[in-house]
Amino acid sequence: MTAQITHPVSGVESPTPAPGPAPSRLRRLTRAVLPGPAPGANGAAMYRRWWLPWLWTAPAIGCAVVFGVFPFLNTLLLSFTNAKPLGGAAGFVGLDNYTRMIQDDDFWLATRNSILYAVIVVPLMVLLPLMLAVLVEKNLPGIGFFRSAFYTPVLASSVVVGLSWQWLLADDGLVNTWLEKAHLIKSAVPFLSDSWLILLSAMGLTLWKGLGWYMVFYLAALGNVPRELHEAAQMDGAGAVRRFWHITVPGVRQAMMLVGTLTGIGSLRVFTEIYMLGSSTGGPGGADRTLPFYIRDVGLDPIIGNAGYGSAVSVALFALTLGLTLLAQRLTKEDES
Repeated sequence: MTAQITHPVSGVESPTPAPGPAPSRLRRLTRAVLPGPAPGANGAAMYRRWWLPWLWTAPAIGCAVVFGVFPFLNTLLLSFTNAKPLGGAAGFVGLDNYTRMIQDDDFWLATRNSILYAVIVVPLMVLLPLMLAVLVEKNLPGIGFFRSAFYTPVLASSVVVGLSWQWLLADDGLVNTWLEKAHLIKSAVPFLSDSWLILLSAMGLTLWKGLGWYMVFYLAALGNVPRELHEAAQMDGAGAVRRFWHITVPGVRQAMMLVGTLTGIGSLRVFTEIYMLGSSTGGPGGADRTLPFYIRDVGLDPIIGNAGYGSAVSVALFALTLGLTLLAQRLTKEDES
């Protein structure tokens, strides 16, 4: 039966076509999957389907799962076993690895070195690149050369830089030779044989290599600080130091939080600097080993290594890093409020 509708202008009644048969189940499924005009959409949205965003992000998600989520879960699982570095049968040992870790003096020594590394390096790495960025921010003749020179260590390999510092800090190296000729010391300073000096030298290497990288961060942040504030403060008689602490530092506070977080995470993961300056033992008697260095020794040694125990130490390092990150986020939120 055909329904009748009346035209609003002519008043003539015209038949309304009867609705066609309902689309089949296969046709509805095809419309949902294959691109085609979507009802109620305009422009490009007519041919967009729900799965298209997932299609574009699938490679990144796949890489994150394969190289991030799976290794983390595998490490967490291995921390409850006595697995060997080269494979083989692994037995479940429960919390034995974590109990051993708590009672291990070498673990606490490595933890102390990592935390000490972060406590000293992070404040310096937050402040020194900012001061360097302030110095090279102005458009002066030849300033590009100095910016490039300060950034050059970032481009150099960590191994190459470590070898260079070995040559500089050796007993007969450039630093000791210069100090002796200047009559500032009577005997060579044991930069590469004293445990504390090795740790401090490694911190200096980290600072020297990272200054140029974080300087770029601050250069971008300084561009957002209004020049009018500096001009007004200068007219009121404020000096350069006072303008730095009361205008520049508050203006780049978010960048400082970012640099502090990245530097803290990097300080807890330091390995190459200790290895290059303290040799493969991590200083005399392993006194300068950090947590990544200790994980290599106890978890990856093909003869006496225990991958399960190394995984437990890795979980502890992850917890320490996560705690530092959450603390930085909380400080950032408190600063914003």
